Amino acid sequence: MTDDKKQKNFQQVNVRAIVLDILVETQKLDNMSHIVLGNALKKYQYLDKRERSFITKLSQGTIEKRIYLDYCIEQFSKTPMKKIKPLIKNLLEMSVYQLLYMDSVPVSAVCNEAVKLAEKRGFRTLKGYVNGVLRNIARTIDTIELPVKEENTIFYYSIKYSLPEWLVKMWMTQYGEVLFEDIAKSLYEPRKTFIRCNTKKVTPNELKSHLEQEGVTVKSVEGLDYAFEIENYDYLSSLQAMCNGEFYIQDSSSMLASEGNIIKKDAYIIDVCAAPGGKSMNAALKAIDGYVEARDLNSYKIGLIEENISHLGLSNISAKMWDATILDKDAIEKADVVIADLPCSGLGIIGRKPDIKDKMNPEKIDALVQLQRKILSTVTSYVKPNGVLIYSTCTINKCENDDNVSWFMKNYSYQLIEPAIQIFPQHAVGHIQGGDGFYIARLQKRNGFTSN
Repeated sequence: MTDDKKQKNFQQVNVRAIVLDILVETQKLDNMSHIVLGNALKKYQYLDKRERSFITKLSQGTIEKRIYLDYCIEQFSKTPMKKIKPLIKNLLEMSVYQLLYMDSVPVSAVCNEAVKLAEKRGFRTLKGYVNGVLRNIARTIDTIELPVKEENTIFYYSIKYSLPEWLVKMWMTQYGEVLFEDIAKSLYEPRKTFIRCNTKKVTPNELKSHLEQEGVTVKSVEGLDYAFEIENYDYLSSLQAMCNGEFYIQDSSSMLASEGNIIKKDAYIIDVCAAPGGKSMNAALKAIDGYVEARDLNSYKIGLIEENISHLGLSNISAKMWDATILDKDAIEKADVVIADLPCSGLGIIGRKPDIKDKMNPEKIDALVQLQRKILSTVTSYVKPNGVLIYSTCTINKCENDDNVSWFMKNYSYQLIEPAIQIFPQHAVGHIQGGDGFYIARLQKRNGFTSN
C-alpha cells in the first residue's frame, strides 16, 4: 500500500467505530476477543501505533471491566441494562470506560463521538439517551461507590473486580479470600510477551542479539535458558527474527510443562490436543533425536500446527488429525511421553482473553471435567510402562486440576513424579509477573495400568 493510500484510509477510519465492531463481534457465541481483535489489528495494521494501541486498550478494557461498567451505567439509566439494545449497550460501555480509565480523552470527545456512532448505526432516536447517560456519569464520576461489602461480599467483589458472582464464589471457596484477591488483582496487570527460542536455527544468545538489533528489549527468564520476555516492538510480524522462524510465542508458564528433565533427547512423544502447537514444538526442540506426533481434532487445528512446523523448519514432528476421546489402537504403549494439555475453562488466561469470564459458567465447567476424564481414560493407553503423562491446563480450578489428578491416580496405576504445580498469574516463572495461570502434573506410569 502506498503512503498516499495509507493516509487516505487513515483519514477515513474511525477508531471508535472499529472498537464498537470488535465488541459486537466478540459477543457472538463462538467468537473469542483475542481472535476478533487480532483480525481487526491485522486489517488496520497500516494505522499509526498509537491508534492501534487505542483500539487494543479500549476494546480489551471494555471487555475486562464490563460488569463494573454496567453497574455504573445502571445508576444513571432509566432503562434496565437487560432492555438496552445490544449495540447501544456496547457503545455506552466503551464510552464509560473512556470516561473512567482514559484520562487523556476529553469528555466532550467521548460524548460527541458516541452520539455520532449511535446515529450512524441507525439509532438516531436514542442520541439523546446516550448523550444524557454519558454526561450525567461524567459530571458525577467521583461519586460512584462500590456496593457495601458487609451486605453481600460476593456481589461486592464481583463489581470491584468485574468477575461473575459464580467465579468469585468458586475461587473464594477453593482458595480463600486473600488468595482470591491476589488472583483477581493480577488479572488486570499488563500481560507480557514471552518467546521460545528456536534452537534448531539459532542459539538463545544469537536470538537476543538479533532482536536487540531491531530495537526490541529482551529479558531472560530465570530457569528457562531458551526463553525471553520481549517488549518495545511495533508488531511481531514486523520483526525479521520472527519472519526467519527464530522464535515462536509461548507463555512462560506453558513452557514449564516440558521441564523437569522429562523429555529425553530420543523420546517419542504424542501430544493429544496440540493446536496451535507450542508444547509440541518445545518438545521437538528438546527431543532432537526423537519424534513428536502432534494431534488435534479437526483440519483447521491441524493447519495451525503444520504452519508452525513449517515456519520453524522442524523435521522431527508431524501433525495427525485424531479425536482424543477415541482410542488409537496403533498408538498403544508407543509413547515415552504423552502431553495432555486438555480443553479447559481457561480461567488462568482471563488476563489475555477477558471474555472467557463472560462465556464460561459452572455447567460448562462440569462438562469439561467429564471430557477431561474421558480423554485421560483414553490416552493413558498410549504411555509405555514407566513412561510419563504430562497433564496440564490453563485454568485455576481445583475441580479440573487437583481433583482430576486424584481421580486419575485412583483409577489408573500412576504416581506423581513430583507435587503438581498450580501457577497463579501473580506467581509467574522466574519471579517475572505477567505470565498465565497454569496447572501441571507429571505422572509416571507403573508397569501396565488397571482400571477400577
